[in-house]
Amino acid sequence: MKKFAALLFLALAFALPASAEVIFSEVMASNGVYTNGEAYDWVEIYNTGDKKVNLSGCWLSDSEKNLQKWAFPEGASVKAGEYVLVYLTGEEMTPGKNKTFYANFKISAEGDQLFLTDAQGENLLAALEFGAQYGNVSWGQAHGSEETGFFRTATPGKKNEKQVYPQQAPQPELLTAGGFYESAVTVQAKGDGDVVLRYTLDGDTPTEKSKVFPEKGITFEKTGVLRIAAFSENTVPSRPVTASYFIGEAQPVPVVSLVTDEKYLFNKKTGALVKGESSSYPNYEKEWEYPANIEFFGMGGLCEINQMGTFTAAGHSARQNAQKSIAIYARKAYGQDRFYFNPFPNRDYESYKSLLLRGANSDAFSTRLRDVVISSLAKPLDIIYQDALAIEVYINGEYWGHYNLREKINKHFVAQWEGVTEDADIDNIDILARTGRDEFLQNGDNTDWLALCDFCKTEDLNIPENLAFVEERLDIDSLFTHAAFEIIIGNDDFTNVRVYRVPGGKWKYLLFDVEAGFLSNDKAPMNYYIKKVGDKVQGFRHEPMAALLHVPEMKARFLTRFAEILDISFRWPSVEKAFAPWEETLETLLPRHLSRWPHFTMKEWRQNVDAVKFYGRIRPTKIVSLLQKHMKLTDAEVETYFGNVQKVLEEENIFKN
Repeated sequence: MKKFAALLFLALAFALPASAEVIFSEVMASNGVYTNGEAYDWVEIYNTGDKKVNLSGCWLSDSEKNLQKWAFPEGASVKAGEYVLVYLTGEEMTPGKNKTFYANFKISAEGDQLFLTDAQGENLLAALEFGAQYGNVSWGQAHGSEETGFFRTATPGKKNEKQVYPQQAPQPELLTAGGFYESAVTVQAKGDGDVVLRYTLDGDTPTEKSKVFPEKGITFEKTGVLRIAAFSENTVPSRPVTASYFIGEAQPVPVVSLVTDEKYLFNKKTGALVKGESSSYPNYEKEWEYPANIEFFGMGGLCEINQMGTFTAAGHSARQNAQKSIAIYARKAYGQDRFYFNPFPNRDYESYKSLLLRGANSDAFSTRLRDVVISSLAKPLDIIYQDALAIEVYINGEYWGHYNLREKINKHFVAQWEGVTEDADIDNIDILARTGRDEFLQNGDNTDWLALCDFCKTEDLNIPENLAFVEERLDIDSLFTHAAFEIIIGNDDFTNVRVYRVPGGKWKYLLFDVEAGFLSNDKAPMNYYIKKVGDKVQGFRHEPMAALLHVPEMKARFLTRFAEILDISFRWPSVEKAFAPWEETLETLLPRHLSRWPHFTMKEWRQNVDAVKFYGRIRPTKIVSLLQKHMKLTDAEVETYFGNVQKVLEEENIFKN
């Protein structure tokens, strides 16, 4: 009542011009339509009059105490009978143009208010108050009347529906849990109150045209999925309840089941996992993010999560593979904003914002374990890496093969590793890919990083002040660890580089996508990591490394760290131990996987794995001589830094007769 009284007071306190016949016609305060990881809330302004309204300089705000939060740019207007859409981003963005704009504040899904005042701040043009909102359901004024309520279909920037509803129907309850059953199972469900339950079995969201759920239930005699929603004449349809039923299926590893509408998956025009109709810009490159129900079944069939979220196609060049990698996200608009479980063996986190279902990417046609095994060797090295778990994936009840569940690289992943908990600090984590230039800015800001690289390119770090400048900004141990690790494994995919910085911290390196390692005994990638400071940049920004290696104490520090990493992570017993569980698991999974995705035979897989293990065993014994030649190290330096570890590697890694 206090908010309503305030709105009434404002309406009375301002003179409302007769010509300014604009209203807030529709609002979305919990948006579930995501683009590039963002789903900004929005408000729609409609001109109900017969003349164009000039919005230049007019103020939009959610605070009666501060009506001048954001102003429309010069030239903004709304014609008679037309709409203007304002996204409420909470950050400064480009002003927008035509009928779409971006305001620098957010609104609350718990209920909020909006005000539109003229450029002088003297007249209230429109005011709106709304209560608690449902996720991904818009609220506003029905077209052709003054009645307000919830819409069944959001229409941002377009004519509203003619009917509104006071609430959303309660979600149905499944009385038979999803999971693994030895034989056929009959699924029962119930609704709350005077509703009709409608269902689908193909993954599509139930509509009013879907079949009515029978009182006797639905019997699953083979693996399938069920989605049920509640409908009534006086409500918005409920959110669907979804479950997967696995009939007579073995469960050698945990299972992820994705259930979503076919139009989001394989439709040529709208599907995220297909090439689509464009020959130059395929659908799977467009970062389309769609809603999906996500279930995770741990060993023993225990369902650890069952919630709505979103998914996108993931990866780089491997998006062309038939078995796409898929990123999944917990989104507040669909329920919970985190996945409240921890599937990984080497993490103690309680939840995740996002996860990656990795289809082995370029290793999909070879071993399907190279990246996960090599990444695990970084565990004792105090450098951030992605943990992994072998899983099987089902999409709309269809077996989709072996995947490796991975942590998704983003600001939340870095925050967990670094112990950053405040939302504002998480938002300001800097993450840069490749060279760190603007086109490779993943999150935050790259100004300091580019300046640091330029500084190292032009300044002598043998001068104490210059070295101190670099040490204040760069975690040198992280750089040396990353470079040494990549050189030892021989990862010549030099584009797979990311650096990050938490607020108040130093730049560090993030290890990821090392599946090009253990492929040869060549000196690569030394040519990318250790080179002259003025040489061409190739993915890895070599300038800090090059400048530091010109400082004798830093060169000694790098060589010492290189030897430590060889000793800690690349002695054969440690490497062999890392391979063993993945080999055993894939021996079990691959026969079925290869019947779905016949990329190679089991015999070829065994040969490929043995080849990778060979290089994993022998390459560490050869890397010192390659490093000596590349860095022009003396025999005395080699003995000083590598004498002991070379003896250990010769004893443990080299094949004996």
